[in-house]
Amino acid sequence: MTAMYDCIIVGAGPAGGTAAYHLAKRGRSVLILEKEALPRYKPCGGGVSPQVAEWFDFDFTPAISLKTNTLRFTWKLEDPVEAQLDKTEPIWMVRRDVFDHFLVQQAQTQGAELRDRTEVSGIEFKSDHWQVNTATGPVAGRYLIAADGAKGSMAKWLGFKDRKRRLAGALEAEAAAQVTSPQVHFEFGMVKNGYIWNFPKADGYSIGIGTFRGGEPQDFKSILTEYAASFGIDLKTTRQYGHPIALWDGDQPLHTQNAVLAGEAACIVDPMTAEGIRPSIFSGMKAAEAIDQALSGNGNALEQYTEIIAKEWGSEMLWAQRLASVFYRIPGIGYKVGVKRPTAPERMGQILCGELRYSDVATRALKRLSGGLIGGPSGS
Repeated sequence: MTAMYDCIIVGAGPAGGTAAYHLAKRGRSVLILEKEALPRYKPCGGGVSPQVAEWFDFDFTPAISLKTNTLRFTWKLEDPVEAQLDKTEPIWMVRRDVFDHFLVQQAQTQGAELRDRTEVSGIEFKSDHWQVNTATGPVAGRYLIAADGAKGSMAKWLGFKDRKRRLAGALEAEAAAQVTSPQVHFEFGMVKNGYIWNFPKADGYSIGIGTFRGGEPQDFKSILTEYAASFGIDLKTTRQYGHPIALWDGDQPLHTQNAVLAGEAACIVDPMTAEGIRPSIFSGMKAAEAIDQALSGNGNALEQYTEIIAKEWGSEMLWAQRLASVFYRIPGIGYKVGVKRPTAPERMGQILCGELRYSDVATRALKRLSGGLIGGPSGS
């Protein structure tokens, strides 16, 4: 007879690893299914808010490549603005293969079971549990957490067909280099409806480009190549990875029969900055709490999970979406009246670090942007 797990988690990213850790720590039997072999490469800038440390009881140091509290912004490679975040915790720079695997290993120390190299081929609900079909045979779980990312099939299989999600495009590259000055770089003028990022690691840079409002196609590869050249990096010798990002686009149900969505499968990526790791970890933690309560007999726990994500994350993302819709429509003005304001870079750093919420700053920021739009030059 097939073993029955309390919860099967599909996907071993930050959401899946977090959920597995918190469920296993509560004494629940947990199985993580991951189609890739761990550790596995994942294209990602790898900037993590130090706030996530508050949600765990272990030290993340082994999983952090370096920390930095210096931000640098440019407009078409010029007009630089630098900010030193002396009052905040430094932002973590991580490599996702190391970081994600570390989280899963922490879950394993609590008793979670991992089966990597195991792709899910389908799911079936059997009266009171889920049967999850894989190439190596079916497994059974009372509850399911779908944490298989923007491209995963779980949400569709679970019946979330008409989801609210805005798919953004991104292209990223990892470049080996000697990092002499560990700054987080943001470039706003070279790409429409988004930005370019360059995040330092101990042994190189994660350079990427993304658009977050749609619009006409752009030649990401040539734009990114030109940008990388300004750092002395030749992207022709570096492999580049394109991937979709599932941005938050409004509250929606994240639960169904004995199952919830978490991480990018739940479309909780910040539509202003495309920050995905912190919201994924937050959703994984809340998903674990909900499944634990459901296993204890709370019939409303999964519905409450949807409500909690809407209230504690979605309400902030509404402000982020409003800011993004104005800022990326008029980026020249946004840079001038937003980024170049003396306090603005520090505010952005505090938001990235989880020390400020969008609701704390958005009303005034939108007023300034709108004022710039009425009286300012074209932002093209």
